Amino acid sequence: MMKLLKFRVENFRSVNDSGWIEIDTVAGLIGTNESGKTNLLIPLWKLKPAKEGQINPIADFPRKRYNEIRSMERKPVFITAHFELPDELAQQIAELTSTTIDNVKIAEVQRDLGGSYYLRFPNAQVSRTIPRDEVAVILEKTQREISGLTVEKAEEALKANILLIVRENLERLNSLTDQVDSQALDVIVSSLEEVSIEDEVFRQARVKRKVIVSSSEAVSIEEAPTRSAIFPRFAQCVEDIKECAAKVKISHPQENPEAKKLLWSNLPSFVYYSNYGNLDSEIYLPYVIQNLARKDLGTREEAKVRTLKVLFEFVRLKPEEIRELGQDHQGSQDAITEDQIKEVAKKKTERDILLQSASTELTGKFRDWWKQGTYRFRFQADGDHLRIWVSDDKRPEDIELEGRSAGLQWFLSFYLIFLVESSDSHAGSILLLDEPGHSLHPIAQKDLSTFFESLSKTNQLIYTTHSPFLVDPDRLDRVNAVYVDDYGATKASANLRAAESDPAQSQSMYPVYAALGLSLSDTLLQGCRSVIVEGASDQTYLSAIKTYLIGEGELNPNRDIVFIPAGGTKGVRAVTSIITEKDEKLPWVVLDSDANGLSLAIELSSGLYSADRERIISVGDIRNLEKARIEDLFPKDFLAGVVTRYFRRLSSLDSDDEFSDVVDKSQPIVPQVEAFAAKHNLPLPKPGWKVEVSRLAKTQLLKRRDRIPVDFLSLWKTLFSMFQSE
Repeated sequence: MMKLLKFRVENFRSVNDSGWIEIDTVAGLIGTNESGKTNLLIPLWKLKPAKEGQINPIADFPRKRYNEIRSMERKPVFITAHFELPDELAQQIAELTSTTIDNVKIAEVQRDLGGSYYLRFPNAQVSRTIPRDEVAVILEKTQREISGLTVEKAEEALKANILLIVRENLERLNSLTDQVDSQALDVIVSSLEEVSIEDEVFRQARVKRKVIVSSSEAVSIEEAPTRSAIFPRFAQCVEDIKECAAKVKISHPQENPEAKKLLWSNLPSFVYYSNYGNLDSEIYLPYVIQNLARKDLGTREEAKVRTLKVLFEFVRLKPEEIRELGQDHQGSQDAITEDQIKEVAKKKTERDILLQSASTELTGKFRDWWKQGTYRFRFQADGDHLRIWVSDDKRPEDIELEGRSAGLQWFLSFYLIFLVESSDSHAGSILLLDEPGHSLHPIAQKDLSTFFESLSKTNQLIYTTHSPFLVDPDRLDRVNAVYVDDYGATKASANLRAAESDPAQSQSMYPVYAALGLSLSDTLLQGCRSVIVEGASDQTYLSAIKTYLIGEGELNPNRDIVFIPAGGTKGVRAVTSIITEKDEKLPWVVLDSDANGLSLAIELSSGLYSADRERIISVGDIRNLEKARIEDLFPKDFLAGVVTRYFRRLSSLDSDDEFSDVVDKSQPIVPQVEAFAAKHNLPLPKPGWKVEVSRLAKTQLLKRRDRIPVDFLSLWKTLFSMFQSE
C-alpha cells in the first residue's frame, strides 16, 4: 500500500502556495474560519478522487487569475504529492527501469487545472556521464595485455594498429574533463569498431575475410591462425566500453510507460467528506431525482446529492426504481383488475424486501466499523418518500434519523461515503474529513479521535478541525497550522507558531493551547507524572525516547509520564508555579545546559525548588557534556543523519558537504548545525528548525531501523528512572 508522505497545493482557490505539508498516518489541519483549510483538502481529493471530484473551473481556479488561467493552453499544477512505495512495488519498478529501489522508492504525482497528470521519481538520479578514469582503466588494461602478447607474423600488423587506436583514444580521454558523456563514448566506440570483426572471428578467427583496422589500410587475415590471442582481449575491451556507454544512456524511470502505468494502478484514491453531505431522515424521491440530474447546484446541495447518490448505490437501486416499485395503479380505480392489484402488491413487496435486505447489510457493516453503540437501521419507502429509522439496545423503538443525534447522522453519512466510494480500493484509500464531528459532545469527540487512530491502521486520514478535543497533545507533530499570510493567501506550517506575526492569525493556535490545557488537566486529575520541558522539540525528543524504551521492554512506568512544553525558559517559571502532582510534589523540570537553562536552574533551586532541587535536571549533568542541550541525549551519528536529510530538503548540497561527515561527536550538536547552515548559506528557520528536526528524529527512531548504542540506552534508562522516583 502506497503511503502519502507530503503534499503541496498551488494555484487553487485561495491557495497560492501552501508549502509542503507532511503527513503521518493521521494528520490534522487547524486554523480559524476562512483560513482555507477546506481549500487544502479538496485539491488533494481531486488528485485521484474515488468518485466524483471533477475540476470545476468556476469554483477551483483562483478568482484573481481566472481569465489568465482559462486562456492558458497548459494549465498550472494545483496539487503535488509525494508517496512512499511499498518494497514489493518499488522492486517491480526498479526491475522495469533497470535502476535501484532507492531511485524509485519515492514517487511524485501532480495534476494541473486542465486535468493532466505528471508522474515522476524525484530521487531517481540517472547518470548522464561516467568518470574518465573508469574508461581509461579499460583502455590501459587492453593496451598492457596486448602489448605483452607474442603473436604470429600474420597478426603483427593487426596488433600494431589496435595498439595505435587504443593509444589515440587514451590521448582523446586525457583532453576531456573528469566526466565523459555519451557523445564522447560513442566516438570511442566508433573508433574501436573500425576494427570490424565477425563474432566467429572474435572467437577463433574461423571466418576468413579482410579486417579493417583503420580508415586507410587493411590487414589480411587470410592466413589467420585458428586461435587468436588478440581478438578475445580486444573484443572484451569493446564490450566493456559499450557497457560504459549503455550506463549513461539508461532512460529515466519516469520515461518508462510501463513503470508509470504500474505506479498509477497502485496510487491510492481519496475519499472526501464534509458535514454538508449529512443525510436527512426523510428523502423526497422526486426532489432527489431532479437534483441528481442538475449541474448547477451550490456546494451544500452538491454534497447532499453526492451522499444520496451513494445511498442509492448502497441499496443497489436507483431512486426512479424505488419510486416506480411503489407506484399505485395509474388510471381509474374503478377499472383496475385483480391482476393489476396483484402486480402493484408484488412490486411493493419486492421493494420492501430489497430495502429490508439493505437495512440488514448496513446494520451489520456499521456495527463492525463503529463500536460505540449497537445501532439498527431500517429503510422504509412510502409512495414518494424514503425514510431512515434508527434504534439501539437502550432505545429499541424506531426513531427517525433526524431525531437522533447530529453526531450519529454524521457517522452514518460519512460511513456510506467511505464504504461505497472506497469499495474498489478499501485498504489503500486516503480519507479526507472536513470538520468531522463538530456536533459531537466533547467526550464523543475524544472517542472520535481514538477512532481515527484505529481507522488509520488501514487508511491514512487527514482532517480539519477547530476542536481541541480532536488535537492529541502527545502527537503535536501530526498537527499543521493553517493561516492567511500578509497577501491574503492560505499557508500551512508544521511550525505551530508560524502565524504569530499576525495577532489575528494567532487564534489558529487556540485548539492546540486548549488541547495542552486539557492534557494538563488530565495529568492533574489522573495522577500522571508531569515533566516540564522548555519547548515543543524537547517534548518530541523525550516522548520519542519514552515510546522507544517502552517498546523495547526497558521501561514500564507505574504512572504515565507526560512532557509539558512551557514555551521557553520564561514559560518554565510560570508553568512550574501552577502545577503540582497529586501527592503535592512539584513536577520534574528538564533544562538545557546553555546559559539560559543554567541561569533558570539556579533561580529555581534557590526559590520554588529549594527543597526539591533534585527535581531539576540539567541535560549537561546527564550527558556529561558542557553546554549540552536536549538534542545531545541522542547518539551523534543518529541525529547527524537526521539533520543531513533535513538539510537536503532545504537546499541541494554537493555530496562532499554532508553534515554527517563533519559533525564533531565531542561537542554539542545544535551550535554545529547552526554553524554549518551559516557556512553553506542554508535558510535555517528559527526557531522552527529544531521542532522539524525533532519530528524527523522521532519518526526515524520509532521505525526501529537504527540500533541505539548501549551507553545511550543506559543514559535514557537512568533519566527515566529519575522521573519515576518518589
